[in-house]
Amino acid sequence: MHTTRWNQQWFFNVRGDVLSGLVVALALIPEAIAFSIIAGVDPKVGLYASFSMAVVIAFAGGRPAMISAATGAMALLMVGLVKEHGLQYLFLTTICTGVIQMAVGALKLGSLMRFVSRSVVTGFVNALAILIFLAQLPELIGVPWLVYPMCAAGLAIIYLFPYVTKAVPSPLVAIVVLTLVAVYFRMDIHRVGDMGALPDALPTFLWPDVPLNLQTLGIVLPHALTMAVVGLLESMMTLQIVNDMTDTRADKNRECVGQGLANIATGLIGGMAGCAMIGQSVINVKSGGRGRLSTLVAGVVLLMLVVFGAPWVSQIPMAALVAVMIMVSLSTFSWRSLATLRSHPTSSSVVMLATVVVTVWSHDLARGVLTGVLLSAVFFATKVGRMLDVDSSLSHDGVRTYSVKGQVFFASSDLFVEAFDVREDGLAAVVIDVEEAHFWDLTAVGALEKVVLKFREAGVAVDTRGMNAASATLVGQVGGQRAPH
Repeated sequence: MHTTRWNQQWFFNVRGDVLSGLVVALALIPEAIAFSIIAGVDPKVGLYASFSMAVVIAFAGGRPAMISAATGAMALLMVGLVKEHGLQYLFLTTICTGVIQMAVGALKLGSLMRFVSRSVVTGFVNALAILIFLAQLPELIGVPWLVYPMCAAGLAIIYLFPYVTKAVPSPLVAIVVLTLVAVYFRMDIHRVGDMGALPDALPTFLWPDVPLNLQTLGIVLPHALTMAVVGLLESMMTLQIVNDMTDTRADKNRECVGQGLANIATGLIGGMAGCAMIGQSVINVKSGGRGRLSTLVAGVVLLMLVVFGAPWVSQIPMAALVAVMIMVSLSTFSWRSLATLRSHPTSSSVVMLATVVVTVWSHDLARGVLTGVLLSAVFFATKVGRMLDVDSSLSHDGVRTYSVKGQVFFASSDLFVEAFDVREDGLAAVVIDVEEAHFWDLTAVGALEKVVLKFREAGVAVDTRGMNAASATLVGQVGGQRAPH
């Protein structure tokens, strides 16, 4: 049975997985280098990370065919850490990120991602696209004029070449063509080799050279928590997209553990933290990748290409990578979300825009997502809080019957209390019929007790009827002897 499962995930689609893995490996190289430069580290840091993440996640990940590597979302979170504390602290932070992610998976918290609404996800994606674009501006301001036509030519190739053929990734074609042009005409513009060292050997094990004390923990932990949250958020989003594309399901908690293992391994070989890549995973699936073999091939081929092809990779002009990253930014942004701003509910649009604004303003994807989640919760509670209806009728013998329908909890408790007229004269008794109501929390129980107490203080007998089992249990546990009967 174990062998059958192994074959179902690894060797059922060998030709398709190998070919798609080759395409992804070629497409990963420019992005890994560009993300390294965004983070302020040598290109080899991102390339080692992409190799490590892909290889480890191929074995440990929650679903086949998903690509993990160095990403723009994670790179943006590292800029301050690298600038202020250096590369060794980044490696330790990457390891800590992995430990946190493994803990999330072990505690089976991956399912909590369902509480992140689609509006927050859209805001996250849009903010990521804007931040990736803004990160390109240093390579476009105060540079030789040749950079601009080179960048424009790169974009033209990226968008027009697919009309010729889709067998080869157009970003790769743009990089090759612009590199040949820059070398042939000996253009005096920034090259990848000017940005830092490329790998000239296979990665080796290394422990971060930092003091292990509370001060170091104070520096590393906040960044690690942020990267763990953002990494898992993007990974869960990618997992859902691949699920939908392949009509299959995957283990979210195993994916969390896999991401953690991959980041720990990456930090131990001198790589930057990474996560699942939405764009590359889509490329993999559309190129025919369905099994874990596609992810493994992508990682191994990437490393072979850059280690043994470093002299050529170092000649790539930065203008070509800027063009690739602008394409990534434009394709990441959800343009449809702008068209639907007016047609979607106002609350959804506010959540999306708030997520974007806070993220771009703070350059912190986790802070933006938290803002969106909190706003979503507030809007949801407000909406559900209005789903409460209290009707009343008075019988000929002076008994007022209140019929409560809906949800009673902290957001609707005030409406519940206000629906009862405790000052009404001439009442013989009051019946509170809650057969079609549900009491959810302490505030709801407190509201019910408050109404009953006020009637009794006014000398009116109160009878509560029809309480369902779950509500009665809560009232009994919370209200104790004061619970109404």
